[in-house]
Amino acid sequence: MDRAALLEQRRRRKPLAQRIVWGSSGGVIVVIAMIVIALVEHRASPAVAPPAAPSAADRDAPAALVAAANAVGFHPTTEPGVGEIESRPASAAGSPTSTVLLPVGSTAPNFTLKTPQGQSISLSDYRGKAVLLEFFATWCPHCNAEAPHLRRLYSALPKSKIAFVSVNADGESAPSVFAFHRYYGLAYPALVDPSSHPGSFDNPGTAGTVSSQYGVESFPTFYVLSPKGRIVWRSDGEQPDALLRQLLERSA
Repeated sequence: MDRAALLEQRRRRKPLAQRIVWGSSGGVIVVIAMIVIALVEHRASPAVAPPAAPSAADRDAPAALVAAANAVGFHPTTEPGVGEIESRPASAAGSPTSTVLLPVGSTAPNFTLKTPQGQSISLSDYRGKAVLLEFFATWCPHCNAEAPHLRRLYSALPKSKIAFVSVNADGESAPSVFAFHRYYGLAYPALVDPSSHPGSFDNPGTAGTVSSQYGVESFPTFYVLSPKGRIVWRSDGEQPDALLRQLLERSA
């Protein structure tokens, strides 16, 4: 789904609930409407209790970052139809919607960004390995659907030959990015791409310099890079696990 559609979906949710409540007449009807709305919103955006014990990610992160990530209030987002294509054959993948993605065969532009913990990572650090480069937003239902699949795929592939790198493509804050990767237990690095309009889980921002350079117009966007840093494949939207695995193993 593209950025504009996702933002409009988020913007409409609360005003729609208010129209239902205040458009009803009579105290009993209002109360019933409020209960129904609460149940619907709870199912659409389930609250996630904080972990009972610090995670490994928490133990390795500054206390201030952990506290700020807890305050973000991250929870998985979803919508009808997400999370279906991942289990399908590689041939089920569609064509990219963005017309400005970098061309296959070109060299992927190098960049250096920081993790939420402040560690600087360059794309060139992974030369000699095939790389799955993902651009994501924490509030994107499609990115949330992809995350568990990427976690399993990463754990199944040889780290000596293949690397995963995620870049937040919506200018989100370090705590927001940390909260997403911590929730899904993603062991590969997430990078913060600062923008002139920083966002967070509850307040989407605008694309940073690197995300713009890579032509990111919808979430998630993927690139597969060869060990020499050339673009082997790129597309946007959710992808079949079989396709990503096939591309990475062939490129390694």
